[in-house]
Amino acid sequence: MEKLKERIRSEGRILPGNIIKVDGFLNHRVDTVLMDEIAEEFKKYFDISKVTMVLTAEASGIALAMACAGKYGVPMVFAKKAKSDNIEGGLYQSDIYSYTYKKKVTLLVSQDWIKSTDRVLIVDDFMANGEAMRGLCDIVAKAGATLEGIGIAVEKGFQHGGDRLREAGQNIHSLAIIESTEGGTITFRDGT
Repeated sequence: MEKLKERIRSEGRILPGNIIKVDGFLNHRVDTVLMDEIAEEFKKYFDISKVTMVLTAEASGIALAMACAGKYGVPMVFAKKAKSDNIEGGLYQSDIYSYTYKKKVTLLVSQDWIKSTDRVLIVDDFMANGEAMRGLCDIVAKAGATLEGIGIAVEKGFQHGGDRLREAGQNIHSLAIIESTEGGTITFRDGT
């Protein structure tokens, strides 16, 4: 998606540790028009007519997942990273390592909100090592639901999380795959 790539080129910043900061439009201050365009773009890659829910992990994926769910006319569910008192009943959970927080976290989804009859599209704003995606796929499998696909706005290709998911046979599509940040320049996998 060229518009997303252009925003990354013009507004993204590379921080120490290969952190790519896109919080001015994607995951802190949110460009809602861009979110809507990303949701529309995902329709080119996934059979939205089959999707019964959009799943993401808290917190920064929620804005994009909401835009997608709203456009597709289905509910959005987000996996929490901490158990709160308002979650009742059984939980599907998966332990992951958070690249952002540099620690192990547990993704939690109430069994009330994902059923074996669901056809799930996982959506997230950003993917590095793919741990959150692995955890969300695990939750979908534990629920006995069908995973229709994984849509990612920005993927750090050089960390190979998406590559591992593709090799595992997952239907994953990322709209902007950053292949390198060498020399302080963002280069996308397609060579641009």
